[in-house]
Amino acid sequence: MRFSRAATKRDAVVTAIADYNRRQRMAALTKHLGTCRELMTPKELSAMRESN
Repeated sequence: MRFSRAATKRDAVVTAIADYNRRQRMAALTKHLGTCRELMTPKELSAMRESN
């Protein structure tokens, strides 16, 4: 309760579960890091923005 600054035990547990779920989703996303080949490079993006 001290770290989450929750007023009740229930709020502390809800906050802890939400944080756990967020961390699990982020960990699952890191498995896909660098696997998408169709993304633009920063140079391509800036060139496209300059042409418009």
